[in-house]
Amino acid sequence: MDGELFPRERTVIAPGAVHVPDWLGAGRQGELLAACRAWARPPAGLRTVRTPGGGVMTARQVCLGLHWYPYGYARTAVDGDGAPVKPMPPWLAELGREAVTAAYGDPPEPGSGPGPGLGPGPAYDIALINFYAGDSRMGMHRDAEERSTAPVVSLSLGDTCVFRFGNTASRGRPYRDVELRSGDLFVFGEASRLAYHGVPRVLPGTGPRELGLTGRLNITLRVGGLG
Repeated sequence: MDGELFPRERTVIAPGAVHVPDWLGAGRQGELLAACRAWARPPAGLRTVRTPGGGVMTARQVCLGLHWYPYGYARTAVDGDGAPVKPMPPWLAELGREAVTAAYGDPPEPGSGPGPGLGPGPAYDIALINFYAGDSRMGMHRDAEERSTAPVVSLSLGDTCVFRFGNTASRGRPYRDVELRSGDLFVFGEASRLAYHGVPRVLPGTGPRELGLTGRLNITLRVGGLG
């Protein structure tokens, strides 16, 4: 946030879980937002996610590379319009690798394998883009559908949210609440790869005016390892 007396610093939230504030500059945020708006258009565009129990997620979602649905992956929007999922752009996959290096300070996890054209490190092949309106939230959950143990990369655009990062054993305490603002990076892998996490609250009207986004976008990058 402009005018802050003390800059926010990179923080290790838990083993393998790192918050890097202000990682995306204003220009990169604008580029990502424009791309998200294009991806949200049909076919296989932004949709409402319904859980097997009949619930409805308040955050709407669009996927790239593979289509996530509770609780698996498909190559078509099986719970949407049925269209083939949009491809994962190489530049976004590369951004995921850069994010892991920014968070951990050295090459990503050994053994995660090189990706086509990406050099050493994990080949990010899935993106989940969630749109949060002011009253949206996300319950505590784990990202456990992937075979790969490569870190999950989370990028924030627009309104600030309270991001709750918990433990690997249950949805309850201990957990830690982190304020994620527009441009922030959060990476979790290693011992925290299967930690429960969620978004209990979005703070409406807190995003940068110049971005032109009402609400919050979260771009989550994953390595599926699904073949």
